[in-house]
Amino acid sequence: MTFQIAIVLYPGMTALDAIGPYEVLRSLPDSELRFVSNEVGPIVTDSGVLVLGATHTFDETPAPDLVLVGGSEAATTEAMANRELIDWLRRVHPNTAWTTSVCTGSLVLAAADILRGHPATTHWSAQPALAAFGAESRPHDRIVRSGKIVTAAGVSAGIDLGLWLVGEIAGTGAAQMVQLGIEYDPHPPFDTGHPDKAPAELLRRTRLEMTKRAARPRIPLDLANTFWHLTLNRVRERAAARR
Repeated sequence: MTFQIAIVLYPGMTALDAIGPYEVLRSLPDSELRFVSNEVGPIVTDSGVLVLGATHTFDETPAPDLVLVGGSEAATTEAMANRELIDWLRRVHPNTAWTTSVCTGSLVLAAADILRGHPATTHWSAQPALAAFGAESRPHDRIVRSGKIVTAAGVSAGIDLGLWLVGEIAGTGAAQMVQLGIEYDPHPPFDTGHPDKAPAELLRRTRLEMTKRAARPRIPLDLANTFWHLTLNRVRERAAARR
């Protein structure tokens, strides 16, 4: 049977939260990967420039095996208030093999009452919010598993989550092959990737910059649709030229 993976998209989300795990999970054998949202079409990410594309609606995806929800700097609360998304998560979660999140996507799971009573993690700036939904915050853990619920810390942790999931689903060897294939061998030039390691002034400035980015206006949807159709046309033209 085909293992169906549903990665949730919503306006204003952080692109790497979806694309990092996607690049890893797309290597799973006998799998079908979907980008799901309220409607099929372009989804403008938090940069206001990069546009991702939803391939299926929530209604078209009633029984995914794996669900992954990413986060956002500014739009997480909007996703938490997205009734169609929240209702879908509540419907599909009981029958998933894995329900997962990256960054503040955990708060979207929490809004669907999925994390109550479970340990979980999220982006360092959002850790206090987990307790408000009855979850146990694990601020020092990069990946937290509680049964079939798996939450990952901020943004880049999505790649780690993807590899962990491949290891659980297809075995350690398969995960190691994916890691080697994408040359995931991080050696960051700086060691300030967690608040525990960052000087107080750097932490203050980073919080301020994140707040400023969250307040930037988004790209209009009609412009996003233009980009979407231009991209589709280019893909079709290239496909036609190869025939």
